[in-house]
Parts: sequence; structure tokens; C-alpha cells
Amino acid sequence: MTVHQEKPELVHVVGIGADGAAGLSPHAREIVDSADVLFGSSRQLDLVPEASGRRVTWPTPMLPALPGLLAAHADRSICVLASGDPMFYGVGATLVKLLGRDRVRIVAHPSSLSLACSRMGWPLQETAVVSLVGRPVELLHPRLQPGNRLLVLSSDGGTPDEVAALLRARGYGPSSMTVLSDLGGAQEGRTSSTADDWDQSAVSPLNVIAVECRPAPDAKLLPSTPGLPDDAFEHDGQLTKRDVRAITLARLAPTPGQLLWDVGAGAGSIAIEWMRSDPACRAIAIEHREDRARRIATNASALGVPGLQVVTGAAPRVLDGLDEPDAIFIGGGGTAPGALEACWAALRRGGRLVVNAVTLELEVLVTDWYGRHGGELVRISVERAAPIGGYTGWRPAMPVTQWAVSKR
Repeated sequence: MTVHQEKPELVHVVGIGADGAAGLSPHAREIVDSADVLFGSSRQLDLVPEASGRRVTWPTPMLPALPGLLAAHADRSICVLASGDPMFYGVGATLVKLLGRDRVRIVAHPSSLSLACSRMGWPLQETAVVSLVGRPVELLHPRLQPGNRLLVLSSDGGTPDEVAALLRARGYGPSSMTVLSDLGGAQEGRTSSTADDWDQSAVSPLNVIAVECRPAPDAKLLPSTPGLPDDAFEHDGQLTKRDVRAITLARLAPTPGQLLWDVGAGAGSIAIEWMRSDPACRAIAIEHREDRARRIATNASALGVPGLQVVTGAAPRVLDGLDEPDAIFIGGGGTAPGALEACWAALRRGGRLVVNAVTLELEVLVTDWYGRHGGELVRISVERAAPIGGYTGWRPAMPVTQWAVSKR
């Protein structure tokens, strides 16, 4: 006998704007009105007072509760309300990951980005986006480049103050800020100022900030390419210097979504620049000295990658249990017994390993590994012009022996 199981109900996700039910298409309104259960935040549910379905307000935190809530109503028609486009930093993407795309139907509404760009007259494809919803304001740092146009998704009414303060601190006080609040709603508002002159205390929590980046004449500009100036980092001398760092990152080849281990991280410069290469890049900095580990976290925040994970302890002991890396850089501690072996074992097949040796002991070790595993072995020498009496001469830095290899 064949038992036919009923397919679970589809979950509809409907985007809604500040104009509420009035802004819904007839199709979206029909889904909302016919749903047995409506999920959403209190604000979103209040936007459809006429809908008759049972209302379930998201708990805090929402993500751990999602599977249980959906399972409890699996035999009913479900509509989830989302702000704007559900697939842009929205619950739609979360539900597709959880349930699969065949069980979820998305009915999109214009996103806050689309509305903001239409108000500003900016081409959306030429505008950078940074979400600060539940995220630190320091994420703005890598985006601060002269002439950049940014749309900043605010966490609440205090976000514009935080953004203005960060712009001033980075020397971008002349940047224009336009705060667009309650976009698409009856109470839509617009406030414009420079970061230097920003003094608005009462801002709607539902706002987007449009920023046109303009540095002050004396602003310290940081490039978006690898090879930040050495003085961009706090350090005690344990730092992969700028020229060698740029070469090292080229061989590590940062790829969006991939994870780097920076072993013996020192000031964290390699891990930080890896993460600055793309917002999706992840890194773990491993450093055995607690003072340096604290300094790495400070550098990561100041340079726009506060999500850098810092692990305090010595390799290879602290490597157990860390996520599998796509690339590993060893700049310090490579001669510790078992460290290189543990890194090689942890590296996924096809992953990249780069080791920079400045001591004879580590150079001997990597030369041996090069003989066994191949790859590239390169000697990097850098000389800088420096005063010699009343003249100028070349002052050499310590040469670096670099071994780079892909694991077959």
C-alpha cells in the first residue's frame, strides 16, 4: 500500500513598505488577507490591521525560534511580512536557506535602497551599501574613499550620530549626509547636512543615510588595495611590512567567502587586509601574546573589519576546533614543533599556504618543505632611500624568504 503524504504548505513572504497595506499590490494583498497565520514584527503587523489571520510577533532572538514556530503552524497557510525587499538583508533569504526555495514564495516590495536612490537621483548600481542593522559602525571604514556614494542602513535613530562622528574622526567631516526617514510613508522626511555640522537629535528609527564622501584637505587617505601604510597599524615592530605584505596577499589570493588563518599574527595586518579585500572574506588571527591579541582587535576595528576573530594562544595547540581554512599565512611561530605540520593537515585540498621566513631556522624548514611539496620559493629584498650624512643612500630591510604552495 502506498501512503501519500501531503506536501507542507508554501510559506509566502510579502514585502511591505512604510505606506502599509495601501502600497501592496492586489496579489500581495490577497496573500496577506487569506493567510491563516501572519508572522512579523509588531510594526509590520500594525501596518495591516484589517488582515484576519492569527498574528505572531517575532520573538527575540528570532533565528533560533524560527524552525519551531514554522513547524507549529505547518498545516496552515503562512504569510511572513518583511520590510521592503525580503531578499535584501531580509527574512526571505533566511527562510529560503531554512526551508529550501521550493517551499518559499517571495513577493517583493521596492527596497529602501531603491527608494533612497530614487530620492537622491543616484544610480543604484554605482552606489555602495553598508548595513549597520545590528552591526558596528566601524564597517564604514573601508568604504570611505573620495567621491564614493554610500547608502547606510541604520539600526535606529542614533545611527546618524554615530556615522557623523566616525566621518569626522576619519577626516571626512566635509562629507554630505542626507537622512531619509520613513521612506514611502505619509511621514517621510529628509534632513541634509555635512558630517561636521550634523546636530540632529530627533531622527525616526526607520531611516537610511545617503553619504557623499568628501575628505578634508588634511585627511589621511587609506587605499582600498592591499599594502596599507605601516603606520595605519598599531604595532610593536612585529608587523609584515607594507611591500612584503602586498606581495604576500597577492600569493594568498583572497577570494570572497573564503577563510584565512593568520598564524603568529603580530599586529594582524595580513588578516585585516585579507578581510578588507571583500566584505565576504573571513579570517582568524592566531597570536600567543595577549597584548598583541588586544592590539589586533583594535587594528581590526579601526580599519573596518571588526568581525575578525582573534584567538589567543600558541600554535599548534590552539588550532584544534577552528573552522577549516582555505588559506593559511605563517608569519611567526613557524618553527614551533608541529606548527607547520598542523597547518598543512588543517588546510583543505586546493588551499594556499604562504610562509614568510626571516630567520635561518625557519628558512631551513621551509626549504625542506619546498623540496617535498613544491610550490614557489622566493627571496624578497626591499631597500629604502634614507639619509647618510648629508646625502641619501639605500638602507636594506631584512630579506624575507617566502614559500607559497597549493595543497594537492
